[in-house]
Amino acid sequence: MRKDLINEINSYKPFNEQEEKDKETILHFLLTDEDIFNRSQLAAHMTASAWVVNDTYDKAIMAYHNLYKSYSWLGGHADGDDDLLRVAIKEVQEECGVKKVRPISKNIFSLEVLPVEGHIKRGIYVPAHLHLNVTYLLQADEKELLHIKADENSAVDWFYLDEAVEKSNEEFLRQFIYSKLNSKLRKEFL
Repeated sequence: MRKDLINEINSYKPFNEQEEKDKETILHFLLTDEDIFNRSQLAAHMTASAWVVNDTYDKAIMAYHNLYKSYSWLGGHADGDDDLLRVAIKEVQEECGVKKVRPISKNIFSLEVLPVEGHIKRGIYVPAHLHLNVTYLLQADEKELLHIKADENSAVDWFYLDEAVEKSNEEFLRQFIYSKLNSKLRKEFL
């Protein structure tokens, strides 16, 4: 599966300069670090995220992330699993309670290297590191009941696409990631 991911990233066509540069970095780590799918690799490790949209492609799910004190997309650590689409789906189900979530495409939707500041999690210091992130475009039914995952978030809701970007307090994510996801979604599906 790791080879499949490397091949998929190799053939992925970057949407912009950020993705071009981040693609190089992600491939470097995938090709040189055997432990890259585990958090035990302290400097950088693989993560998967999802831009979850409704059936009309005009809203996305955002969760208020307690650690970052900001609304954020859904996703998490690979924790040894090199099937990052499966990781993204599992994280969506865990973080917002949606049971029926499906990929619009099984292809990678976006690539990004995300800097994570040092922080305390469950009473333990986690040093600054990089999330080597693969994003998938998923779809869920807006009528399905959402719920919080109290140890990670304190609110989950659907927002219109531009509103979802504005809900984030994290300038880097607003400018380089969420805006890009919306631009790409609009270009490819609207």
